[in-house]
Amino acid sequence: QVQLVESGGGLVQAGGSLRLSCTASGRTFSKNAMGWFRQAPGKEREFVAAVLTRSGGAFYADSVRGRFTISRDNAKNTVYLQMNSLQPEDTAVYYCATDLTNHGSHWTADSWGQGAQVTVSS
Repeated sequence: QVQLVESGGGLVQAGGSLRLSCTASGRTFSKNAMGWFRQAPGKEREFVAAVLTRSGGAFYADSVRGRFTISRDNAKNTVYLQMNSLQPEDTAVYYCATDLTNHGSHWTADSWGQGAQVTVSS
C-alpha cells in the first residue's frame, strides 16, 4: 500500500505560478510512473502530466504543455508539478497519483493522494 501526500496548492492570480509536491511512502516508489490529474467543479477528472521512472521522460496534456513541468526526485520519493502562466481554467483540485498506465487515448492510476486545491483568479 502506498500513501501519497500533496502540498503546495493555494490561490494565485492569473499569470502567476505555483509548485505542487507529492511525497510517497509505504512501498518502493522509484519503480513506478507517477503523475498528476485534476478535477474542476462539475467536470470529470483529467490527466495533467506523468513522469517515467527510469528515463524521467515526461508526458503532458495539451492544455498544460509549455506551461507546466513535472519532475521527480527518487531519493526523496517526491514528484513535483511546476505550474507557470496559470489561468482561471486551471482552477481545480489536483491529485497526485502513482502506478500510472498509458492506454493510448487516456491514462489511469492505481493510487491517489487526497488532492490539493489550486484556485486561479482573473
